[in-house]
Amino acid sequence: MAEPQAGPRVVIIGAGVVGAALADELSAKAGWSGITVVDQGPLPATGGSSSHAPGLVFQVNSSRTMTEFARYTVEKFCELDVAGQPCFLQVGGLEVATTQERLAELHRRHGWISSCGIEARLLSADECVESHPLLDRAQVLGGLLVPTDGIAKAVLAVEAQIRRATERGVRFLARHEVLDVVRHEGRVTGVVTDQGEIPADIVVCCAGIWGPKIARMVGMNLPLTPLAHQLAWTGPVPALAGQSEEAVRPILRHQDADLYYRDRFDRLGIGYYGHRPMPVAADDILAVDEADGMPSVMKFTEDDFAEAWTQTRSLLPATRDAKIEEGINGLFSFTTDGLPLLGESPQARGFWVAEAVWVTHSAGVARAVAEWLVDGYCSSFDLHECDVNRFEPHQLAPEYVLARGCRNFEEVYDILHPLQPAGAPRPLRTSPFYARQQEHGAFFLEANGWERPQWYEANAPLVDGRSLPVPNDWAARYWSPIVGAEAQLTRETVALYDMTALKRLEVTGRGAAAFLERLCTGKVDKSVGSVTYTLLLDEDGGIRSDVTVARLGRDLFQIGVNGNLDLVWFTRYLPDDGSVAVRDITAGTCCIGLWGPLARQVLQPLADADFSADGLKYFRAMSAHIGSVPVTAMRLSYVGELGWELYTTADLGLKLWDTLWAAARPLGGIVAGRGAFNSLRLEKGYRSFGTDMTYAHDPYEAGLGFAVKLDKPDFLGKAALERRLADVRRRLTCLTIDDPAAVVMGKEPVYDGERAVGYVTSAAYGYTIGKGIAYAWLPAELATAGRALHIGYFDQRVDARVADEPLFDASMSRLRG
Repeated sequence: MAEPQAGPRVVIIGAGVVGAALADELSAKAGWSGITVVDQGPLPATGGSSSHAPGLVFQVNSSRTMTEFARYTVEKFCELDVAGQPCFLQVGGLEVATTQERLAELHRRHGWISSCGIEARLLSADECVESHPLLDRAQVLGGLLVPTDGIAKAVLAVEAQIRRATERGVRFLARHEVLDVVRHEGRVTGVVTDQGEIPADIVVCCAGIWGPKIARMVGMNLPLTPLAHQLAWTGPVPALAGQSEEAVRPILRHQDADLYYRDRFDRLGIGYYGHRPMPVAADDILAVDEADGMPSVMKFTEDDFAEAWTQTRSLLPATRDAKIEEGINGLFSFTTDGLPLLGESPQARGFWVAEAVWVTHSAGVARAVAEWLVDGYCSSFDLHECDVNRFEPHQLAPEYVLARGCRNFEEVYDILHPLQPAGAPRPLRTSPFYARQQEHGAFFLEANGWERPQWYEANAPLVDGRSLPVPNDWAARYWSPIVGAEAQLTRETVALYDMTALKRLEVTGRGAAAFLERLCTGKVDKSVGSVTYTLLLDEDGGIRSDVTVARLGRDLFQIGVNGNLDLVWFTRYLPDDGSVAVRDITAGTCCIGLWGPLARQVLQPLADADFSADGLKYFRAMSAHIGSVPVTAMRLSYVGELGWELYTTADLGLKLWDTLWAAARPLGGIVAGRGAFNSLRLEKGYRSFGTDMTYAHDPYEAGLGFAVKLDKPDFLGKAALERRLADVRRRLTCLTIDDPAAVVMGKEPVYDGERAVGYVTSAAYGYTIGKGIAYAWLPAELATAGRALHIGYFDQRVDARVADEPLFDASMSRLRG
């Protein structure tokens, strides 16, 4: 065993399944000698969620990252044991359908996990019963079996990982309650416990349901809600009499009734998500020494479980000869979007969180955080959707966190459409155009809290006389033929798009240009009025974001970014000398995209500046007045048509809308929504960060090499990118679909013959080109124009073909005209 190496002093708060795994992973990867793990409870059963977790590990998830976390957890736990006792019982996982809708959903889930390369099989009803003989054949329509799923023995896994980490020099301190986290000049310096202070350069909060309480010690608002979840155990089931092994049948999900099951010798464990949400504030959870038993376990409420027992006896008739012997209401962590909370706090440097992580994903999360701490980035997992800094300020409000956390509990086993509208609280953020959009009959979906029109019912008459194919039933949800009419009219006349939901930052100061040059892959230190599409990279060359940088003055830049993560990224790299400032200007501004072949006819008569092709060239910006409204105009277009993004202050937004609409309407202009926007941008091959590419991809793979200027002296990630350039093994690839009804939605597997070789990112119907469009990640050798492939869509295989891009206006003449 290698000798421990000097490194930062690390204190991990919480020795449950996440904290123990992190200590193990971190000590193995870095070999640091100064790692301490503290917990208020005894070891290894500390009294948190890990200590009562039923341990069912189902790897399938709509999130590829969550599936990869689970895969790694399974692989690691299969190798762990304590004195010969295995930490994982690999009995397989079976999800059954009792409705046609759920059966279709299992096909979709099969596609997700197949695209990740994990073995999974769709089973007939008979095969389901053969796999799990307790099932009532008359109720089951089919199932999905993942052979590598199983039961994690959480407390044993904690003990095994504690032992491994201890051998490498990690110190574990049981019964040390954390009272405070000490900071000096914005950085953590130690952790105060009831038994003294422990110096620290890095503190990682793995406190689970107590996480919000610990985070507040550094001024951090952690959007996590502890909720009680019911778990009951039957007494002996006569049909299982004599079962000598703890588990022999697959773990079982009956999602149509919000239920799951597992063996425990001659008894069954029953978990239930169908009851009312039962949130508990983190401050109201007792400390270990104050609780009568485990503080994470609440009293079992039998009335809430009554329906679960009725459904259980129906699906598993053998349980009619048994009874419920014991039960708990066990606390688990829920977030507003159902994903973990990982990363460093912006309020306190050196304070990290690994929160809202269930046993299923624990080891994978621990490995990811260990890599992040040691290397400054994570190479094994794509963490963009798990970063704790992804939330907008309103998403940290206690009312919002509680409401969305409870909703996610209710939806754990629901069949969720990719466009399914978010629930309460709504509306939250509305642009200055909201009243006019309502007058036009906008159908709103939510984007980062913004009410954003998907289409406008006022445009319904425009559908008449147009050939607009109707997609399949699933794709037709939250869709209207109006979407197609709006897309076609944008290419034919002119349309107004509300672009206010795009986050905008302002970067100022004498060092602003040099600061941006250091972070951006493109050259942004150009003339005033220049606009540059560029990328932000991690140190390993992975894409952090794609942004648009407009130089509006010598020391003034406006940046169009993708979300709060970009604000945090820029802020963390600010120089200490005060020469650069970054602020979010989104709330005080608004934006209209005016796009289409008649856009100049609308704008020029209203303007006091020259908007001709030479007056404002492509990817240039200038100040002007549109009627009585001062605007910043940028000549760029995400839909591939002539036009401008027009920015003004929020107080003048409605006046800008009315001025433009009055001029556009006589020319046949329309207002258009996000559905049309998405179709048009895919026809042009424009990428969407977070969907088409993420931290896991580099610019050359994503087809964005044009945004990288390797002749620049330096930029963050350049050295890694130069190494990646010669080794592109996968590509984001354009596929077209001839069948007009076969509109896919995203995340579907792509097959070459019977082999799953990739997955879809974005998809829509192209109303200009008359084909379905899907972008997908594929092995580089398959990304050749004309290659025939198939997309797995529920129980169908959709014919698709690799196409050169862009599919529309390759000469860019419409944009530059």
